[in-house]
Amino acid sequence: MKQSQIAVIMTCFNRREITKSCLRALYQQAIPFDVYLTDDGSSDDTSNAVKASYPQVNILQGNGNLFWVGGMRLAFAEALKRDYEYYIWLNDDTIIESDAFERLLINHQELSKRGHENSIVVGSTKDALTGKASYGGAVKSQQWYSNKYNFLGASETLQECDTMFGNCVLIPRSVAKKVGNIDAAFIHTLGDIDYGLRARKNGCSVWVAPGYIGTCSKNFIHNSWVDTKLSVIERLKKVTQVKAFPVKPWSIFCHRHSGKLWFMYWCLPYLRAIVGYKNLATSPTFAEEITQTSSQV
Repeated sequence: MKQSQIAVIMTCFNRREITKSCLRALYQQAIPFDVYLTDDGSSDDTSNAVKASYPQVNILQGNGNLFWVGGMRLAFAEALKRDYEYYIWLNDDTIIESDAFERLLINHQELSKRGHENSIVVGSTKDALTGKASYGGAVKSQQWYSNKYNFLGASETLQECDTMFGNCVLIPRSVAKKVGNIDAAFIHTLGDIDYGLRARKNGCSVWVAPGYIGTCSKNFIHNSWVDTKLSVIERLKKVTQVKAFPVKPWSIFCHRHSGKLWFMYWCLPYLRAIVGYKNLATSPTFAEEITQTSSQV
């Protein structure tokens, strides 16, 4: 069988029906592709369910401790061996429209005509129930005291941005060769943000495609490190956990991307966990400081 020119990179853990729904929408694309899916030790029979419905999917097995970065790294590494023309990261809770891949490719071709061949193209998503924007491109906050990367909403034209949230991202071969895989220094969060920033440092660019390519709901703040209903001790425990800001990965990220004041920025989430956020439920940028991606919940 002839190899497709697109490799779809995914990871999943214990949400079989959500993963199957994602694959169902994925296989509505008119453009051929190969899928590399890491099942990180699911106990809900995800692998067998996927095999039964989509036997063409290349399933890789994790040990239950890979989380988003580890699962995506494993699938991405396997696909990189076969030197595809394009790689598309796709979260298993993202439901893409039937022409999503075609639109991402058209936008990359347009960027190439403009002299931006080494460009990542990010697809924006919105919440299926509220219709509000959820994930996509990101820009660094202009506030000097902030280390946040704020979500950049979709528009009618291509927009250049600083980095991205990894829910649906097209990475051409030329960028993958320059940047390589997602950095193993990260566990669940920050790996996508770091990848976009490293791409820019390597002379590449990151762009947000016009419109929305699908739906994906935001993460909840309930019972997370920003939930002010929890005690300070509980929030401090949660802020250092894998899905928030574990000390070592966060230190690496800040040292790498936050300049001479990196240690001050490093302190911020821990200080905020102590002080507590206010009115986060209505903040358009709170999700970027909770988790970047949510392949495991």
